[in-house]
Amino acid sequence: MAFSTRLAFSLRPALAALHWAAPRHCRGLSTPQGSEPSLDLGGIFPPLATPFSPSQEVDYAQLEGNLRRYASIPFRGLVVLGSNGEYPYLAPRERVEVVSCVRRALPRDRLLLAGSGCESTQATIELTVSMAEAGADVALVVTPCYYRGAMTTAALVHHYTEVGDASPIPVVLYSVPANTGLDLPMEAVITLAQHPNIIGIKDSGGDITRMGLMVHKTRQEDFQVLAGSAGFLLASYAVGASGGVCALANVLGDPLCQLDYLCRKGQWQEARDLQHRLIEPNTAVTRRFGIPGLKKAMEWFGYYGGPCRAPLAPLSPAQVEELRSTFTANGWL
Repeated sequence: MAFSTRLAFSLRPALAALHWAAPRHCRGLSTPQGSEPSLDLGGIFPPLATPFSPSQEVDYAQLEGNLRRYASIPFRGLVVLGSNGEYPYLAPRERVEVVSCVRRALPRDRLLLAGSGCESTQATIELTVSMAEAGADVALVVTPCYYRGAMTTAALVHHYTEVGDASPIPVVLYSVPANTGLDLPMEAVITLAQHPNIIGIKDSGGDITRMGLMVHKTRQEDFQVLAGSAGFLLASYAVGASGGVCALANVLGDPLCQLDYLCRKGQWQEARDLQHRLIEPNTAVTRRFGIPGLKKAMEWFGYYGGPCRAPLAPLSPAQVEELRSTFTANGWL
Protein backbone atom coordinates (compact mmCIF):
# COMPACT_ATOMS: atom_id res chain seq x y z
CA MET A 1 0.00 0.00 0.00
CA ALA A 2 1.48 3.39 -1.01
CA PHE A 3 2.34 5.94 1.68
CA SER A 4 -0.36 8.33 0.42
CA THR A 5 -2.99 5.63 0.75
CA ARG A 6 -1.81 4.79 4.27
CA LEU A 7 -1.99 8.49 5.11
CA ALA A 8 -5.58 8.68 3.90
CA PHE A 9 -6.49 5.70 6.08
CA SER A 10 -4.68 7.20 9.09
CA LEU A 11 -6.65 10.42 8.65
CA ARG A 12 -9.97 8.59 8.53
CA PRO A 13 -10.92 8.96 12.23
CA ALA A 14 -10.11 12.68 12.21
CA LEU A 15 -11.95 13.25 8.95
CA ALA A 16 -14.96 11.38 10.24
CA ALA A 17 -15.05 13.37 13.45
CA LEU A 18 -14.76 16.68 11.61
CA HIS A 19 -17.33 15.68 9.01
CA TRP A 20 -19.99 14.57 11.46
CA ALA A 21 -19.33 16.97 14.34
CA ALA A 22 -21.08 19.87 12.62
CA PRO A 23 -24.89 19.86 12.35
CA ARG A 24 -26.00 18.31 9.09
CA HIS A 25 -28.18 21.30 8.27
CA CYS A 26 -25.21 23.59 7.80
CA ARG A 27 -25.19 25.84 4.76
CA GLY A 28 -24.05 24.10 1.60
CA LEU A 29 -21.40 25.75 -0.56
CA SER A 30 -23.98 26.65 -3.22
CA THR A 31 -26.73 27.77 -0.82
CA PRO A 32 -27.27 31.52 -0.37
CA GLN A 33 -25.54 33.13 2.60
CA GLY A 34 -27.90 33.30 5.56
CA SER A 35 -30.21 30.53 4.41
CA GLU A 36 -30.27 26.82 5.15
CA PRO A 37 -31.17 24.10 2.67
CA SER A 38 -34.16 21.96 3.57
CA LEU A 39 -31.93 18.90 3.12
CA ASP A 40 -28.17 19.40 3.12
CA LEU A 41 -26.48 17.58 0.23
CA GLY A 42 -23.00 18.83 1.07
CA GLY A 43 -20.32 16.15 0.91
CA ILE A 44 -19.29 13.10 -1.06
CA PHE A 45 -21.64 10.42 -2.35
CA PRO A 46 -20.31 7.29 -4.06
CA PRO A 47 -22.65 6.06 -6.81
CA LEU A 48 -22.52 2.42 -5.77
CA ALA A 49 -21.53 -0.28 -8.20
CA THR A 50 -24.04 -3.13 -8.15
CA PRO A 51 -22.24 -6.41 -7.37
CA PHE A 52 -23.12 -9.44 -9.46
CA SER A 53 -22.30 -13.09 -8.94
CA PRO A 54 -20.43 -15.07 -11.63
CA SER A 55 -23.87 -16.00 -13.00
CA GLN A 56 -24.70 -12.25 -13.19
CA GLU A 57 -27.32 -12.28 -10.45
CA VAL A 58 -27.33 -9.43 -7.93
CA ASP A 59 -25.05 -10.54 -5.09
CA TYR A 60 -26.63 -9.06 -1.98
CA ALA A 61 -24.08 -10.61 0.38
CA GLN A 62 -21.24 -8.88 -1.45
CA LEU A 63 -23.23 -5.64 -1.52
CA GLU A 64 -23.59 -5.82 2.26
CA GLY A 65 -19.87 -6.51 2.57
CA ASN A 66 -19.00 -3.40 0.58
CA LEU A 67 -21.45 -1.36 2.64
CA ARG A 68 -19.76 -2.45 5.87
CA ARG A 69 -16.45 -1.11 4.57
CA TYR A 70 -17.98 2.14 3.33
CA ALA A 71 -19.57 2.71 6.75
CA SER A 72 -16.21 3.83 8.18
CA ILE A 73 -15.68 6.49 5.50
CA PRO A 74 -17.28 9.91 6.20
CA PHE A 75 -19.54 9.98 3.16
CA ARG A 76 -22.59 12.23 3.32
CA GLY A 77 -24.57 9.33 1.90
CA LEU A 78 -24.78 6.86 -0.95
CA VAL A 79 -26.28 6.89 -4.43
CA VAL A 80 -27.92 3.66 -5.53
CA LEU A 81 -29.03 2.87 -9.09
CA GLY A 82 -27.05 5.56 -10.80
CA SER A 83 -25.16 5.03 -14.03
CA ASN A 84 -22.38 3.18 -12.20
CA GLY A 85 -24.94 0.85 -10.64
CA GLU A 86 -25.78 -0.58 -14.09
CA TYR A 87 -29.28 0.76 -13.52
CA PRO A 88 -30.54 0.10 -17.08
CA TYR A 89 -29.64 -3.58 -16.73
CA LEU A 90 -31.65 -4.18 -13.54
CA ALA A 91 -35.23 -5.41 -13.55
CA PRO A 92 -37.76 -3.23 -11.66
CA ARG A 93 -37.95 -5.81 -8.87
CA GLU A 94 -34.16 -5.82 -8.51
CA ARG A 95 -34.03 -2.04 -8.34
CA VAL A 96 -36.39 -1.96 -5.36
CA GLU A 97 -34.61 -4.85 -3.63
CA VAL A 98 -31.20 -3.18 -3.97
CA VAL A 99 -32.52 0.03 -2.41
CA SER A 100 -34.11 -1.93 0.44
CA CYS A 101 -30.87 -3.79 1.07
CA VAL A 102 -28.83 -0.59 1.20
CA ARG A 103 -31.35 1.18 3.43
CA ARG A 104 -31.23 -1.63 5.99
CA ALA A 105 -27.44 -1.34 6.20
CA LEU A 106 -27.11 2.44 6.04
CA PRO A 107 -27.07 4.56 9.22
CA ARG A 108 -30.06 6.89 9.38
CA ASP A 109 -27.84 9.96 9.48
CA ARG A 110 -26.56 9.21 6.00
CA LEU A 111 -28.65 10.00 2.98
CA LEU A 112 -29.76 7.44 0.43
CA LEU A 113 -30.29 8.79 -3.08
CA ALA A 114 -31.94 6.34 -5.46
CA GLY A 115 -32.15 6.52 -9.24
CA SER A 116 -35.75 6.44 -10.43
CA GLY A 117 -35.65 8.07 -13.85
CA CYS A 118 -37.52 6.28 -16.64
CA GLU A 119 -38.39 7.26 -20.17
CA SER A 120 -42.03 8.13 -19.44
CA THR A 121 -43.28 10.50 -16.78
CA GLN A 122 -45.77 7.94 -15.52
CA ALA A 123 -43.16 5.22 -15.10
CA THR A 124 -40.80 7.66 -13.38
CA ILE A 125 -43.48 8.63 -10.88
CA GLU A 126 -44.33 5.01 -10.15
CA LEU A 127 -40.71 4.02 -9.61
CA THR A 128 -40.05 7.12 -7.50
CA VAL A 129 -42.88 6.14 -5.18
CA SER A 130 -41.45 2.62 -4.97
CA MET A 131 -37.99 4.00 -4.14
CA ALA A 132 -39.49 6.09 -1.34
CA GLU A 133 -41.33 3.07 0.05
CA ALA A 134 -38.06 1.09 -0.05
CA GLY A 135 -36.35 3.71 2.10
CA ALA A 136 -34.79 6.25 -0.25
CA ASP A 137 -34.45 9.78 1.11
CA VAL A 138 -34.08 11.45 -2.29
CA ALA A 139 -34.94 10.47 -5.86
CA LEU A 140 -32.23 11.01 -8.49
CA VAL A 141 -34.05 11.44 -11.80
CA VAL A 142 -32.08 11.21 -15.03
CA THR A 143 -33.27 13.02 -18.14
CA PRO A 144 -35.48 10.95 -20.44
CA CYS A 145 -33.57 10.72 -23.71
CA TYR A 146 -34.85 8.04 -26.09
CA TYR A 147 -36.78 10.69 -28.04
CA ARG A 148 -34.12 13.30 -27.31
CA GLY A 149 -35.08 15.40 -30.33
CA ALA A 150 -38.44 16.05 -28.68
CA MET A 151 -36.98 16.78 -25.26
CA THR A 152 -37.34 20.53 -25.43
CA THR A 153 -37.04 22.79 -22.42
CA ALA A 154 -40.83 22.88 -22.15
CA ALA A 155 -41.13 19.08 -22.33
CA LEU A 156 -38.47 18.54 -19.69
CA VAL A 157 -39.88 21.19 -17.37
CA HIS A 158 -43.29 19.53 -17.63
CA HIS A 159 -41.80 16.08 -17.00
CA TYR A 160 -39.84 17.09 -13.91
CA THR A 161 -42.65 19.26 -12.55
CA GLU A 162 -45.04 16.30 -12.69
CA VAL A 163 -42.47 14.09 -10.98
CA GLY A 164 -41.72 16.71 -8.34
CA ASP A 165 -45.42 17.21 -7.64
CA ALA A 166 -46.07 13.49 -7.23
CA SER A 167 -42.90 12.42 -5.44
CA PRO A 168 -43.18 11.74 -1.69
CA ILE A 169 -39.45 12.50 -1.33
CA PRO A 170 -37.27 15.37 -2.62
CA VAL A 171 -36.02 15.15 -6.20
CA VAL A 172 -32.52 15.80 -7.58
CA LEU A 173 -32.18 16.35 -11.31
CA TYR A 174 -29.57 14.26 -13.11
CA SER A 175 -27.87 15.46 -16.28
CA VAL A 176 -25.36 12.98 -17.77
CA PRO A 177 -24.91 13.88 -21.44
CA ALA A 178 -22.18 11.27 -21.98
CA ASN A 179 -24.83 8.57 -21.53
CA THR A 180 -28.00 10.32 -22.66
CA GLY A 181 -26.72 12.64 -25.38
CA LEU A 182 -28.83 15.32 -23.72
CA ASP A 183 -27.72 18.21 -21.52
CA LEU A 184 -30.56 19.43 -19.30
CA PRO A 185 -30.99 23.00 -20.62
CA MET A 186 -29.99 25.82 -18.31
CA GLU A 187 -33.42 27.41 -18.71
CA ALA A 188 -35.03 24.21 -17.48
CA VAL A 189 -32.72 24.00 -14.46
CA ILE A 190 -33.45 27.59 -13.46
CA THR A 191 -37.20 27.05 -13.76
CA LEU A 192 -37.19 23.71 -11.93
CA ALA A 193 -35.04 25.08 -9.09
CA GLN A 194 -38.11 27.07 -8.05
CA HIS A 195 -40.12 23.89 -7.45
CA PRO A 196 -40.40 23.25 -3.68
CA ASN A 197 -39.70 19.53 -4.05
CA ILE A 198 -36.75 19.77 -6.48
CA ILE A 199 -33.69 20.45 -4.34
CA GLY A 200 -30.69 20.08 -6.61
CA ILE A 201 -28.94 18.72 -9.65
CA LYS A 202 -26.16 16.24 -10.24
CA ASP A 203 -24.35 17.59 -13.29
CA SER A 204 -21.91 15.18 -14.92
CA GLY A 205 -21.15 17.22 -18.02
CA GLY A 206 -17.93 18.75 -16.68
CA ASP A 207 -18.65 22.27 -17.96
CA ILE A 208 -17.49 24.41 -15.04
CA THR A 209 -18.82 27.60 -16.60
CA ARG A 210 -22.27 26.00 -16.78
CA MET A 211 -22.05 24.78 -13.19
CA GLY A 212 -21.00 28.18 -11.92
CA LEU A 213 -23.87 29.80 -13.79
CA MET A 214 -26.30 27.28 -12.29
CA VAL A 215 -25.12 28.19 -8.81
CA HIS A 216 -25.41 31.89 -9.61
CA LYS A 217 -28.84 31.71 -11.23
CA THR A 218 -30.37 29.54 -8.49
CA ARG A 219 -28.74 31.26 -5.53
CA GLN A 220 -32.08 32.52 -4.16
CA GLU A 221 -33.64 29.05 -4.27
CA ASP A 222 -33.42 26.02 -2.00
CA PHE A 223 -31.29 24.29 -4.61
CA GLN A 224 -27.83 22.69 -4.56
CA VAL A 225 -25.45 21.75 -7.35
CA LEU A 226 -23.50 18.49 -7.14
CA ALA A 227 -20.47 17.69 -9.27
CA GLY A 228 -20.96 14.43 -11.16
CA SER A 229 -17.30 13.40 -11.30
CA ALA A 230 -14.13 13.47 -9.20
CA GLY A 231 -12.12 14.87 -12.11
CA PHE A 232 -13.56 18.37 -11.71
CA LEU A 233 -14.55 18.28 -8.05
CA LEU A 234 -12.24 21.04 -6.82
CA ALA A 235 -13.22 23.33 -9.70
CA SER A 236 -16.88 22.67 -8.91
CA TYR A 237 -16.38 23.65 -5.28
CA ALA A 238 -14.56 26.79 -6.40
CA VAL A 239 -17.68 27.96 -8.27
CA GLY A 240 -20.03 27.04 -5.44
CA ALA A 241 -21.02 23.38 -5.73
CA SER A 242 -22.20 21.70 -2.53
CA GLY A 243 -20.74 18.24 -3.03
CA GLY A 244 -19.98 15.47 -5.45
CA VAL A 245 -21.39 12.18 -6.69
CA CYS A 246 -18.17 10.56 -7.83
CA ALA A 247 -17.62 7.09 -9.27
CA LEU A 248 -14.04 7.13 -7.98
CA ALA A 249 -15.40 7.25 -4.41
CA ASN A 250 -16.18 3.54 -4.78
CA VAL A 251 -12.41 3.05 -4.83
CA LEU A 252 -10.77 6.09 -3.17
CA GLY A 253 -13.47 7.20 -0.76
CA ASP A 254 -11.15 8.54 1.93
CA PRO A 255 -9.09 10.76 -0.39
CA LEU A 256 -12.25 12.22 -1.92
CA CYS A 257 -13.66 13.00 1.52
CA GLN A 258 -10.30 14.58 2.32
CA LEU A 259 -10.57 16.74 -0.80
CA ASP A 260 -14.08 17.77 0.25
CA TYR A 261 -12.72 18.73 3.69
CA LEU A 262 -9.78 20.71 2.29
CA CYS A 263 -12.05 22.71 0.00
CA ARG A 264 -14.44 23.51 2.84
CA LYS A 265 -11.55 24.68 5.01
CA GLY A 266 -10.15 26.83 2.21
CA GLN A 267 -6.89 24.86 2.06
CA TRP A 268 -6.71 25.28 -1.69
CA GLN A 269 -3.05 24.39 -2.28
CA GLU A 270 -3.40 21.03 -0.53
CA ALA A 271 -6.71 20.49 -2.29
CA ARG A 272 -5.15 21.23 -5.67
CA ASP A 273 -2.29 18.80 -5.07
CA LEU A 274 -4.75 16.06 -4.15
CA GLN A 275 -7.08 16.88 -7.04
CA HIS A 276 -4.21 16.52 -9.51
CA ARG A 277 -3.53 12.96 -8.32
CA LEU A 278 -7.18 12.00 -8.73
CA ILE A 279 -7.70 13.17 -12.31
CA GLU A 280 -6.08 10.26 -14.18
CA PRO A 281 -7.52 7.49 -11.97
CA ASN A 282 -10.93 9.10 -12.30
CA THR A 283 -10.67 9.22 -16.09
CA ALA A 284 -9.58 5.57 -16.09
CA VAL A 285 -12.66 4.34 -14.19
CA THR A 286 -15.09 6.56 -16.10
CA ARG A 287 -14.46 7.58 -19.72
CA ARG A 288 -11.50 5.28 -20.38
CA PHE A 289 -12.60 1.88 -19.04
CA GLY A 290 -16.04 2.57 -17.59
CA ILE A 291 -17.77 0.29 -15.10
CA PRO A 292 -15.59 -2.77 -15.88
CA GLY A 293 -12.57 -0.63 -14.98
CA LEU A 294 -14.24 0.68 -11.84
CA LYS A 295 -15.06 -2.82 -10.65
CA LYS A 296 -11.56 -4.08 -11.34
CA ALA A 297 -10.04 -1.18 -9.38
CA MET A 298 -12.39 -1.83 -6.46
CA GLU A 299 -10.85 -5.28 -6.05
CA TRP A 300 -7.37 -3.80 -5.56
CA PHE A 301 -8.63 -1.75 -2.63
CA GLY A 302 -10.41 -4.55 -0.79
CA TYR A 303 -13.93 -4.18 -2.16
CA TYR A 304 -15.92 -6.66 -4.19
CA GLY A 305 -16.09 -5.57 -7.82
CA GLY A 306 -16.96 -8.72 -9.67
CA PRO A 307 -18.39 -9.01 -13.17
CA CYS A 308 -20.65 -6.62 -15.01
CA ARG A 309 -23.87 -7.67 -16.65
CA ALA A 310 -23.66 -8.43 -20.35
CA PRO A 311 -23.26 -6.82 -22.76
CA LEU A 312 -20.65 -4.96 -20.69
CA ALA A 313 -17.46 -6.96 -21.21
CA PRO A 314 -14.52 -7.44 -18.81
CA LEU A 315 -11.23 -5.69 -19.42
CA SER A 316 -8.52 -7.38 -21.45
CA PRO A 317 -5.22 -8.19 -19.70
CA ALA A 318 -3.61 -5.22 -21.45
CA GLN A 319 -6.38 -2.91 -20.23
CA VAL A 320 -6.02 -4.22 -16.68
CA GLU A 321 -2.30 -3.46 -16.77
CA GLU A 322 -2.94 0.05 -18.09
CA LEU A 323 -5.51 0.66 -15.37
CA ARG A 324 -3.15 -0.55 -12.66
CA SER A 325 -0.31 1.61 -13.94
CA THR A 326 -2.56 4.67 -13.80
CA PHE A 327 -3.27 4.14 -10.10
CA THR A 328 0.37 3.28 -9.40
CA ALA A 329 1.75 6.32 -11.22
CA ASN A 330 -0.40 8.61 -9.07
CA GLY A 331 0.68 6.95 -5.81
CA TRP A 332 -2.46 5.01 -4.96
CA LEU A 333 -1.07 1.50 -5.39
